Order: sequence, then structure tokens, then C-alpha cells
Amino acid sequence: DEVAMKPLDPRLVRHARPTVVFLAGSVLIGLATAGLVIGQAILLADAVSRVFLGQADLASLRWPLLLLAAVVVGRGGLAWAQQVLAHHSSAAVKSRLRRLVLDHAARLGPGWLTGERTGELGVLVTRGVDALDGYFSAYLPQLVLACVVPPTVLAVIGPADWVSALTIGATLPLVPVFMILIGLHTRARVDRQWRTLSRLGGHFLDVVAGLPTLKVFGRSRAQANTIARVTEEYRRATLSTLRVAFLSSLVLEVLCTLSVALVAVSVGLRLLGGELDLRTALLVLILAPEAYLPLRQVGARFHDSAEGVAAAERVFAVLETPVPASGTRTDVPDPARAGLRVDRVTVGYPDRDRPALDRVSLWVPPGQVTVLTGPSGCGKSTLLAVLLGFVRPEQGLVTVGGQDLAGLDPVSWRRQVAWVPQRPVLLTGTVLDNVRLGTTASVGEVESALRSVGLPPGSLPDGVHTWVADGGVGLSAGQRQRVALARAVLRDAPLVLLDEPTSHLDADSEAVVLAAIARLTPRRTVLAVAHRPSVLTIADQVVRLDPGPGVDIEPGADIEALGSDLRPDLVAV
Repeated sequence: DEVAMKPLDPRLVRHARPTVVFLAGSVLIGLATAGLVIGQAILLADAVSRVFLGQADLASLRWPLLLLAAVVVGRGGLAWAQQVLAHHSSAAVKSRLRRLVLDHAARLGPGWLTGERTGELGVLVTRGVDALDGYFSAYLPQLVLACVVPPTVLAVIGPADWVSALTIGATLPLVPVFMILIGLHTRARVDRQWRTLSRLGGHFLDVVAGLPTLKVFGRSRAQANTIARVTEEYRRATLSTLRVAFLSSLVLEVLCTLSVALVAVSVGLRLLGGELDLRTALLVLILAPEAYLPLRQVGARFHDSAEGVAAAERVFAVLETPVPASGTRTDVPDPARAGLRVDRVTVGYPDRDRPALDRVSLWVPPGQVTVLTGPSGCGKSTLLAVLLGFVRPEQGLVTVGGQDLAGLDPVSWRRQVAWVPQRPVLLTGTVLDNVRLGTTASVGEVESALRSVGLPPGSLPDGVHTWVADGGVGLSAGQRQRVALARAVLRDAPLVLLDEPTSHLDADSEAVVLAAIARLTPRRTVLAVAHRPSVLTIADQVVRLDPGPGVDIEPGADIEALGSDLRPDLVAV
């Protein structure tokens, strides 16, 4: 879609309150600037006419010249104040928009994020939002001046020389007309440039994140060629946009110059004919360019703001994505005492022909370990997402102690849950920071939790103070898994959800982790997704999900029968 370029997007005022302060300050500065422009023109016209016609000397012009110097300094001070206000407002707006986007994305949940490229969203909240600097510091101030200065100038010129006022009034509208025509031609190019940059940033981030896998399968060079191709597309799009920007500035310059020339020729001819006095002629000639200058600057600054406006459109698209309805009850039953019941739940995805879960019923008894197993794609991870509140069932319901999960406040419910995903999320910081994330545990408690999952602090280079990068870079896959498990062990949550908890672990480490999971009960209810048969040994109940409608699981399933029924090609080793 093409970017709808508006002089002032009202959504900026609605979503970013600092914009109101900026606009109010800009209007006041614009009015003061217009007054100083008029004062400067009057002082110059008086001084020049007195020198040439009245033979005035320097002493008699001392005060007018001092006032003129003060006006020049005042205009410079107002320009400085405008820039300071613009940069402060821009920083406040960018900070607020970033927080709004991140908060809204969190409320939309993983279900929405799976349809978005993480890299593109990262480019949007960094490079994209930063592009609003040009919009606030260059474009909007000139837009305010363009609304204030030309009418003020015409109000002064009109009584002095109505012919010049009529000429300026007739030619001024040509500038915005040409700006609109140029904008219609530019917006598609700017949108293409922004989309190319988003694709480049997103693809580059995805490639960097998956570089080890690409190297293993020998696909890194192909991705490098893809990045080079997209980079070349971005270069071409940028140069195309710059070419239009330079040419459009030239068009506006020529138009304004010709308009001022028409006024100057008319004034000169009437001055020679005696219809105008020198002071009035000088006043008109000094003020005429000032009438066109703000509009000309708006056209020139329009391109500075174009990328920011394009990014803002995407920001507003994210902010205006409706958040799924959620419950409000905060009196959440204790899952370790009440258990969970899944009653004929159906979940579908738009890109799939068949439901991920089709009328699945399940009972998770309190204080026990329940293991979900079954072939890939049968809906095990989807069921965990339903229990976490990330996915809403199309049919059926989930109850906790007789209360519908859909009626509970998501934040209050998730406080009762410790979740270890198949790919643990580790943040930049120390192992200590990652294990006690969301808690106030002591160093000793963190070390005890790490030992319980087979990762003694002595096995790490700097113990619990070992530094890891985003995603757990610096740790092996097995160490990342155990850090996430230690986080779940440390957190005092009555419901523990585990997705492939022993993946990436050898047999000895797996035995330690399974013993740690078994010790969580009976104080906690554990629901684990697993392919490995060894995980079944700690289960009080095993549930096998198979693709197909009407899966109905009741308590007391035969663990041995289910374990022997696992297909070898589906077991993740």
C-alpha cells in the first residue's frame, strides 16, 4: 500500500501527547518570527529610504540599526529555540511510540508475532522511529511558518501596495499545488524505499540469528548473495528518491523565483512611473521573498520527513491492531490444588487446512506430572499456548478449579505459571540475571537451582556471573536449556509447563533434569511435552495426542503401552 502523506497526521497527536506541546510552542515561535520578519523589513526600508532620500548620517540611524541588529539576533534565537523544542519533542515522541509499540506487541501476544518478521519489527522501533527526527526538526516547524508567515506578510503588503499583494496572492497557491503533484509522485518511491529497508533489516537479522545452521548446511553463501541483492535494491530506491527530491527542490526554487520576479518587475515599473514611493517599493521587495520562503522550505523539508512518515504509518498499523479480548478476574485458583481441564477445545490457524487441535479433551490432575506425547504437528505446543492464554480456542474451554480460563486476567493467570519453551529465551546479561528473572532470589538460591538441573556453577567459566549475549550466545544448547529449567525451578509457580525439557541433553544430564522435575511435585502441577521415551518414566499420567478429530483423554492412561507405541522416527534424540 502507498503511504498516505498528510501535513500533520492526527494519530501523532492521539498517540504521542508531546506533539501537542511541540505544536503549541511552534505556533508561538511562528507568530513571533512573523512579527520579526515584518519588523526587519520595515526597519530596512526606512533606513535605506532615509539614506538615499533624506541624506541621513550614521548617527541618526544609530537606533534603527540597533533595533535591526536586535531583530536579527531575535530571529536567530527563535530559530535556535525552535530546534531545541523540536529535538526535545522528537525524543519524547520517539520514546513514547517505542514503548507503545512494544507494549502493544506484548499484549497482542506470540500468536500475532508469529505472523511478523522479528527483524522488520526491530527495524521499525529503531531506525524507523528515528526517522521522525526529520519530521519534527525540519518539516513541522516549516509547516507552521508556512501557515503563519505568508498571511502576515500579505496583511502588511496589502494596504501598502494592493497590486503586489494581488500578485503574491495569485502565485502563492501554485507552490502547494506543485508540492501536491510532487508528493503524489514521491510517496510510492518513499514507500518502496522503506519496504526495501525493512526487508533488508529483517532478512539480515534473521540470517545472523541462523548463521550457525546455515553454515552447517552450506547455505551461508546463498544468503549472502540474497543480502547483496536486497542491498542493491535499497541503494537504487534511495538514489531514485534523492533524485526526485533534488529535482522537486529545483522546481519549487524556479517557481518561487519567477513569482518574486513578477512582483519585482511590477514594483520597478511603478516606482519609475511615480506610482510608488521608494520606502513602499523597498518594503514590498524585502517582504515578497519572505512570503514564498516558508512554502519553499516546506517542499524541501518534505523529503526529510518522508521516511519518518512512512515508518509512522507502520507504527500506527501495529498500534491499531485490535488486542484479543481477555478476562478481568484476578481471583485465580491454585493449579497445584485445583488441576486443569480441557474440554473439547478446537484451535485453527488461517494458513492451515485442518485444525491444530480438534475437539481435544484433557484432564491434568493437581500435584502430578502429566506428559504429552505424539507425532510432530499434532498440536502439543498449541495446547501449551492455549493454557498460557496466547491462543484463544475457537470452540471449547479450559477451566481451572471450575473457572473458565478465558474469564481470568491474563497477567494474574501467568503469575501462576512457569514456562520453559522448546527454544528458551535468554537475555543479554549474566547467568544469575537470567535465572532469577522476575524474582528476587539470592545468589545462593540461584546456585542451588542450577545444581538441581545438572549445571553446577563451577562448570561455567565465571560461575553465575558468566556473561551471555542475547539468545544465550556464549552457552551451549544444553546449558541454555538447563538455565531456563533452573529459572522454572526457582520460580514459585504452582503450574509448570515444559516443552521438550530434555532436548539437547545427554543421558547423564537428562537423568539429573528428570529427577529435578519429579521433585517439583506434589507442590506443583507439571505438564510436559516430550518425544523422548525416557521422560515418560517420571510421568504420573501420559497423554498421546494424535492428529484427527475428537481426541478424548481421560486420567489413568497406560504409560507402558503408550511408551512402546511411540514411533522411532518421531523420537527426538
